[in-house]
Amino acid sequence: MRTATALSVTVLAAGGVGHALMTGLDTGLTRVDPFKDMKNRPQAGHGMNVLVVGTDGRDRITPEERAKYRLGGAPCHCTDTVMLVHLSQDRDRASVVSLPRDSYAEMPEHTDLTSGERHHAHPVKLNAAYAEGGPALTVRTVESMTGVKIDHYLEVDFTSFMRTVDAVGGVRICTPKPLKDAYTGLDLAAGTHELDGGQALQYVRSRHVDGAADIGRMQRQQKFLAALVEQVTSGGVLFNPVRFRAVATSMLSSVRADEDFGTDQMLSLSKAMRGFTPASSEFVSVPVGDVSFPVKGIGSTVKWDAAKAQQLFQALREDRPIAPREAAAPATSAKAPQDAVVDVAPDTIRVQVYNGTRTDGLGRKVDDALRGTGFATTRTPRTAPGAEREHTVVEYDPRWDRSAKSLAAAVPGARLEAVTGRGGTLRVIVGADYKGVRAVRAEEPETPFEAVRGDQVVCP
Repeated sequence: MRTATALSVTVLAAGGVGHALMTGLDTGLTRVDPFKDMKNRPQAGHGMNVLVVGTDGRDRITPEERAKYRLGGAPCHCTDTVMLVHLSQDRDRASVVSLPRDSYAEMPEHTDLTSGERHHAHPVKLNAAYAEGGPALTVRTVESMTGVKIDHYLEVDFTSFMRTVDAVGGVRICTPKPLKDAYTGLDLAAGTHELDGGQALQYVRSRHVDGAADIGRMQRQQKFLAALVEQVTSGGVLFNPVRFRAVATSMLSSVRADEDFGTDQMLSLSKAMRGFTPASSEFVSVPVGDVSFPVKGIGSTVKWDAAKAQQLFQALREDRPIAPREAAAPATSAKAPQDAVVDVAPDTIRVQVYNGTRTDGLGRKVDDALRGTGFATTRTPRTAPGAEREHTVVEYDPRWDRSAKSLAAAVPGARLEAVTGRGGTLRVIVGADYKGVRAVRAEEPETPFEAVRGDQVVCP
């Protein structure tokens, strides 16, 4: 539930706020080392994977807030929420995967942080990993279950969540039916509501509003996160230095993170994610095979659908979208079978066209043709410097190799040339051998899991 806080640190940085403003913000972070002495880890894929956990820490919540928002009782010192956030290699997409806290897990061999006792591998609920071995055991357990290598770790509590929502000015939530939970005090009529920090905490914590329990709660958490992203990206937070610093300070005041997640990482992400919107995010819960899988000595657990979960995490490792994309209809049905199927959707590939010939207007012609088949061209073709080019070339940064192959498929005969540091915009340098542009499309695979984009779950 506090993933909204942690992910928004990245989103807020996306405003391009200067280094001077950002410097020093990470000094309030509490550092942990969740990767110490880890061996035999999964192979790294494309993009960045952040494990975000929400604990039920409430030490700094006032007595009045405890009573008003039903936050009494002792914390369990376990993870109340676990989410795996994948940021694509080109930083154009964030995929958020909810892992049920009661998921059946095989705990790796470890030493209990509380008792010091050495434990062999044994079955548990996922949220028990934190209680027994802290961040390090949580990371090891999630990597073992998913096969996804974790790059960064963020941990957030109740206080940071509430203060962040208040700092951004509240979040707008729409509900088609009344939501009422006697345990959290949530009481929302059907319609649109502006939630402050305390009300938002009630909304994301509630699990007794219907028969869906934790599954329904995870869906509401995802809906709330999409709404928070919309508020941050459209509410003026990113471009108001004073408000930005206030929000960022609130977020980081009670966040724990790994040693390598700091100001430089935030700034690096900010440059790549300036166009981030709710449509750039996608959400899914791990496919479940049995919502009440009994385990002796543990009780009822949530058992994943192994085959479907494997396909989901394979998509993350390969940096592929997990939510269906809206495909543009072909101009005529007769042309559709001729379209080449590519790995990366054309509308996600930014292209700069250079005319390397002496044929006037050819650069504009190629730009129009590529845009016609879906590519995000700059619409400002340029003249290539130097002598006339004999061959058509696609220049690309090695980090965008899959996008380059998809672009080359649209320009028959084009040669691929890797240029380190080129960035996310690919170049097509048109040569004398240019033969035209071929229509391409990304095949939409049938996914075995129900994923949605952020713009599909926020208020209309």
